[in-house]
Amino acid sequence: MQMPTPDAGVIARAAEIAAALARIVPDGVIADAAGLSPYGSDGLTMYRQSPLAVVLPRTTGQVSAVLAWCHANGVKVVARGSGTSLSGGALPLADGIVLGMSRFNRILHVDYDNRVAVVQPGVTNLAVSHAVAHKGFYYAPDPSSQIACSIGGNVAENAGGVHCLKYGTTSPNLLGVELVLIDGTVLRLGGAGMEQQGLDLLGLVCGSEGLLGVVTQATVRILPRPATARALLLGFPGVADASDCVAAIIAAGIIPAGLEMMDAPAIRAAEDFVKAGYPTDVAALMIAEADGTGPQVDEQIARISEIANAHNCSHIRESRDEAQRLLFWAGRKAAFPAVGRIASDYYCVDGTIPRRKLAAVLAEISAIVARHGLGVANVFHAGDGNLHPLVMYDASVPGQTEAAERAGAEILMACVDAGGVLTGEHGVGVEKRDLMPHQFGETDLAVQSRLKCAFDAGALLNPGKLFPTLGRCAEMNAMHVHGGRLPFPDLPRF
Repeated sequence: MQMPTPDAGVIARAAEIAAALARIVPDGVIADAAGLSPYGSDGLTMYRQSPLAVVLPRTTGQVSAVLAWCHANGVKVVARGSGTSLSGGALPLADGIVLGMSRFNRILHVDYDNRVAVVQPGVTNLAVSHAVAHKGFYYAPDPSSQIACSIGGNVAENAGGVHCLKYGTTSPNLLGVELVLIDGTVLRLGGAGMEQQGLDLLGLVCGSEGLLGVVTQATVRILPRPATARALLLGFPGVADASDCVAAIIAAGIIPAGLEMMDAPAIRAAEDFVKAGYPTDVAALMIAEADGTGPQVDEQIARISEIANAHNCSHIRESRDEAQRLLFWAGRKAAFPAVGRIASDYYCVDGTIPRRKLAAVLAEISAIVARHGLGVANVFHAGDGNLHPLVMYDASVPGQTEAAERAGAEILMACVDAGGVLTGEHGVGVEKRDLMPHQFGETDLAVQSRLKCAFDAGALLNPGKLFPTLGRCAEMNAMHVHGGRLPFPDLPRF
C-alpha cells in the first residue's frame, strides 16, 4: 500500500530537520529520495511510507543528542534496527524521522564466568552465538530471522524462536539495557547480576515496541551448549493427531528444547526448498528436539516416540548426527522463504492460542482463508501454541491485498476468542493495533497508555503503533485523576 507523497511544506520541514541532525551526526544523515527508499518499509511490506529523514548515530551520546533535539522541536522518531519486523513496528512516519541503529554493531564484552555478554543493539541475533561458540556457549533465543534480525529489535518485540519453549523468549535472557529516553536522558536498567531491586522497569521495556525509549546497549545471558542434542521428525495423517500429541507431550511433564509443527503445504514448500528429508505424504509434521546429557536425551527421545506412536504417528525419523539435526531445523527456519517460492505474496500472521485448541483453530483458519478465496500454509511453535499462518495472495490482483488483511484480522480475533492473545512474538505494531480492543477493555488500554505517557508525554517515540488510539497525555492524566472517562480520539491511519 503506497503512502501519500509529502507536500511542499513537508519537504521544506524535512530539509530543516536534516540540517539540524547533520550538525549532531555529521556523517550519518540521509535525506534524498533514493537513500530514504530502503527505509520505507519493514518486513510487513503491505505498507510503505517515506520518512522525513534518516539519521545513523554511532554513539550513545549522539542518540541522546538526537532525541533531545527531537523532543525540544516536537519531531516524531521511529527507531529501527535491521527492519525485519513483521508487524510494521519500524514503519516510518511521513512527519517523522527514522533513527537507524545499524552502526551499533559491536559486541562490547563477554564474561564467560558469569555467562553474560554486553552487546550493542545493531548486533544480529546469530552473531552473538557465533562470537561465543569457540568457548562452547550460545545465545538461546533464535528467531527464524536470526541471521538478520538485531538484538535491539529482539528486545523491542520480546522475540522468541524455535527453542523458546525450553529456554524462553528474549525477556528471561535479557539482564540489562542502556536506554535513552525521548528527552535525551540515559538510563541503565538491570545489569550482569541475576537479581535486581526496585520496580522491574527492564521487564517493562522488553516488549514495549520502541514506545518508551531507544536501547543503545544490552546485557544478555549466554548458555553452555548442551552436551547432546537430537531431533525427531514425526509425521501424522491428520492435524488433530499431531495437535493431540503436542498436548500429550507437555501433559507428560516433558519440556522439549523445541516442538514445532507444519501443515502439508508448508511441509512440501520447505522440502522442495531445503531438501531436509521431510515426508511429503503426511498432513502434519512435528519436529521435537531433546537436549542435555546423553542419558537424558535418550530417555526423552524414547518417551516422545512412545507418545507419538500412541497418537497415530505414521512416520518417525531420528537425526543420526549433528549435521542432520541442523538440516531438520534448516527446513523449518526456511519455511517462510520457501512459501515465498510458491506464492506471489504472503502475509505472516502471528497469534497464540491454548495448545489444546490447536486442531480446532487450525480448522477455523482454513475456513477463514477459503472464504476470502486465498491459500494458507501453517507453520507454528506448537509447544507454546504460537501460530504463524502464511496467508498467500497476489498483490497484483485487485482486492487480494485487502482480502489478506481481512483474513489476517479474522484469524487473530479467532485466536483471542479461543482463549489466546493477538501476538506471540512479532508484536502489535500497526498490524494488530486496531484489534487491541478485541483483547483489552478500555480501562486496560488506558492504563497501558498512561505508562507510555510517563515515559513520553509528547507521544513522539514510535507514535501510531500498539495503541488503537492515544489521547493527549496531560488530558488523559487529568481525566483519570478526576474520575472521568478517558478520551480516545482517532489517530491518522497509515
